[in-house]
Amino acid sequence: MAHKILSIKQLSENVFTGEFEAPLIAKARKAGQFVIVTLNDDYSERIPLTIAGVDTAKGTIRLVWQRVGKSTAELADRKAGDTIDSIVGPLGKPTHVEKFGTVICVGGGIGNAPLFPIAEAMKKAGNKVISIIGARNKELLILEDEFKTVSDELIVVTDDGSYGRKGLVTEPLKEYCQTGNVNLVVAIGPAVMMKFCCMTTKEFNVPTVVSLNTIMIDGTGMCGGCRVEVGGETKFVCVDGPEFDGHKVNFDSMLKRLGAYKTLEKKAHEQYEQHKCKIGLK
Repeated sequence: MAHKILSIKQLSENVFTGEFEAPLIAKARKAGQFVIVTLNDDYSERIPLTIAGVDTAKGTIRLVWQRVGKSTAELADRKAGDTIDSIVGPLGKPTHVEKFGTVICVGGGIGNAPLFPIAEAMKKAGNKVISIIGARNKELLILEDEFKTVSDELIVVTDDGSYGRKGLVTEPLKEYCQTGNVNLVVAIGPAVMMKFCCMTTKEFNVPTVVSLNTIMIDGTGMCGGCRVEVGGETKFVCVDGPEFDGHKVNFDSMLKRLGAYKTLEKKAHEQYEQHKCKIGLK
């Protein structure tokens, strides 16, 4: 079943958002879940993407992605009115949402996209929502306006101080935890950011949920590429997650696996470039 693209917009350098027709997914989706997109069933990669929002009346879902490879670049180059071959989902276990009290939502970079619907759901459940969102600089910050609509307090942090508070998201997070009035933290972003958020909250015994961003291929637990160690047990992010107790995640193991994939990807790209030179392609 082909899915029509209603709009595509660039949010920041190499980060895009689009609205796609997917009425069944829009109806069934809950905060924390994702989809797998295939642009062309004959040859395209399977891309796991965040569901950053839905419009059940229109039957659409909002996706956010980063332009990092061939398929994500192809998707970013599509136009309104184009179609893609398949969107599979919603996948993964939804976020556990209830009235906890004060919930701090911490996002970094493109992690702000999966974090937003969770913050929205937490607010609707009656929680006080404090959002801390960060980026390397002002130009890379996304979804600030959306977070304003669902947050009782919003703190913006940039590494270089070009916007908001200069520093890391862990700094205001620690300050809030020190008050003793935080009931839950949800942290989503780069793996190293989530690791240090969990180290921060563990000091104060604040329950912390993270949404992991491991390599994922099929989204059904068959390939094993997304496996992580949680509480000493092997878990699959696509079916057991993507959210886990952050204090139980073995981030060091996860970071090593992610690094290995990046090394293999770089090596494959270099070999491909060498092959092109040998056969006269540029």
